[in-house]
Amino acid sequence: MTEKTAPRLSAKTLHLAKQGVVLPTYDRAKTSIGIVHFGPGAFHRGHQACYFDSLLASDPRWAISGAELMPNGLAEAAVEQDHLYVVAQLDAQLRYRVVGSHTEYLKAHGQTEAIFARLMDPRVKLATMTVTEKGYYLGGDGKLDLSNPAIKADLENPHAPKTVIGWVTEGLARRKAAKMVPFVPVSCDNMVMNGHKLHAAVLAFAEARGDKDLLAWITDNVRFPSTMVDSITPAATDELKARIEAETGLRDEAPVQREAFLQWVVEDMLGEDAPDLASVGVLMVKDVAAYEFAKLRLLNGAHSTLAYAGLMRGRESVGEAMADGKLSHAVERMMREDMVPTLHPAPGLDFSSYITDLLNRFRNPALTHKLIQIASDGSLKLPIRILGPVEDALAAGRPITRFMISLAAWMRFVGRQAKAGVVLADPIAAKLAAVGASLTGNPATDVAAFLALSEVFPAKLAGNEQFKSALTKAYADFEALLD
Repeated sequence: MTEKTAPRLSAKTLHLAKQGVVLPTYDRAKTSIGIVHFGPGAFHRGHQACYFDSLLASDPRWAISGAELMPNGLAEAAVEQDHLYVVAQLDAQLRYRVVGSHTEYLKAHGQTEAIFARLMDPRVKLATMTVTEKGYYLGGDGKLDLSNPAIKADLENPHAPKTVIGWVTEGLARRKAAKMVPFVPVSCDNMVMNGHKLHAAVLAFAEARGDKDLLAWITDNVRFPSTMVDSITPAATDELKARIEAETGLRDEAPVQREAFLQWVVEDMLGEDAPDLASVGVLMVKDVAAYEFAKLRLLNGAHSTLAYAGLMRGRESVGEAMADGKLSHAVERMMREDMVPTLHPAPGLDFSSYITDLLNRFRNPALTHKLIQIASDGSLKLPIRILGPVEDALAAGRPITRFMISLAAWMRFVGRQAKAGVVLADPIAAKLAAVGASLTGNPATDVAAFLALSEVFPAKLAGNEQFKSALTKAYADFEALLD
């Protein structure tokens, strides 16, 4: 006998949801779009979109138009569901929530003018984005890479942009030409001072366009707040879809899973007539830096270490890596003894308690976070998560030994994948493959090959003898550092 399939999630089937499923409490037909979001992937839909979903219950002006720069099957699948989708909060207490804050989905390829029309809507106040670190096309110096083919293409044809930098700059240019108030661009990606970097990139792009008036107008009129975002959000699986169907009574082809923990810290400079994010739990602060350093170094730094060392020790998920006593102990010591001294105090943030909470989150048995997912884009993540703390520790004369676990394991991981013919998910995958294929097993020459990657290692650090010595020793046997 064939098992009966549950009805597909949609506005018409919401009433069929099982008891206990959290549904939108507002009339979606009475909302208006106030946000254009570039890159409506899983993290955004499980994070910022949930905050706006809560806000719509009291203020209908903040529905979201998703602007997809790259193909994304799950986000697009929600279109057939009236843009509704389920967020499964998997923790000690399971919770299923239908999110309704997305009401429009537009594709950059084919609907360019529709996106620009939305950016020109005076009701749109924010242009938010989650495009990952590589989506900003920054060079090793943190500045916009004007030689990148995608950036060059946007400079040659600014009216059909491919990058978020091109979209934001041209969108602002059109608002300026129409004598409109600018929208506020808000980066929600894991970059230190992401607002400052976005601001600098847009200014560099405007200057490269040769538009001095636009450059001056953006400088004088546009705010670029920095933000910190946090919630562990593994990729959706077929198992998740089946679980949601069984638990909610509705079939969802675009679900999101995440832990219950949710945090968003925003620099308090959104201006007048901005969404009241504080009313739904967003922390509005004068200085985001301390919070983001804590998150990027403690959570993300630990994640990268668990990912590369865990994969090299045969583990597949964060939970499995945390069950590896030697590895989890080394990571905890790195966090408490090595990372914390590189951080700045933040109001209300106790580092010891924060680390304890993080370790408990990593052990969450209800959530399976694949290490291979965390291991993507290592060339971009490691400079922020590990090399920054290394430079701070060197400058202060503190030990750097345990930081080398992450870097040595990453190098071993790159080599193993190259030997197996596996293409890495990384913006410099071709270079990493070439380095990986050239490895001989000799620690000195192998490490030297990696240190020659200027996209990853700043020249000053690559030439530091203490750093090279520690890294070479760790590369020879990084597992010895786990004892």
